[in-house]
Amino acid sequence: MAVREILQLGNPTLRVKCSEVKQFDVEELKQLLDDLRDTLYDFRERNRFGRGIAAPQIGVSQRVIFTHVDEPLALINPVIIKRSVRQITLWDDCFSFPNLLVKLNRNHSIEVRYQDEEGKEHTLAVEDSFSELLQHEIDHLNGILAIDRAIGSQYIVYRAEYEKWIKNVKTDREFVSSAG
Repeated sequence: MAVREILQLGNPTLRVKCSEVKQFDVEELKQLLDDLRDTLYDFRERNRFGRGIAAPQIGVSQRVIFTHVDEPLALINPVIIKRSVRQITLWDDCFSFPNLLVKLNRNHSIEVRYQDEEGKEHTLAVEDSFSELLQHEIDHLNGILAIDRAIGSQYIVYRAEYEKWIKNVKTDREFVSSAG
């Protein structure tokens, strides 16, 4: 168990499409899940936001995500199998560029197929902010960052500028993410 360094925007590992996990009953996977958990909790303690983290953010190019919304949840080899037509617009943030916010669109609801740490397959249907979070983290597994999804270059802003100028202008259909 260790708090790992979070890779920052520009690190090429963040742009790699991750490999599937093939072996489940191994110490390396348990260690990775522990490191993701510890790193998420440490970041959240220091920065007061954060609900999820993907393995490439700590330099591991495997399809593993750890989230904590209502309770801790590890998703291994997650795949979005269904997306709503309805979209939501939000200001997204990321541990890999914590001083930036990016305005983008995401699906309102999704269905995700994934495996747990024992390799058992599950399906999870989520909506709103949990849907947005999983889309953000699964994008990381595919080498896609939130800035790639910006609705326009003018919608990539420093957090401090957002706080000064944009925060109080948002509409009812927008919210700020606290992804990883």
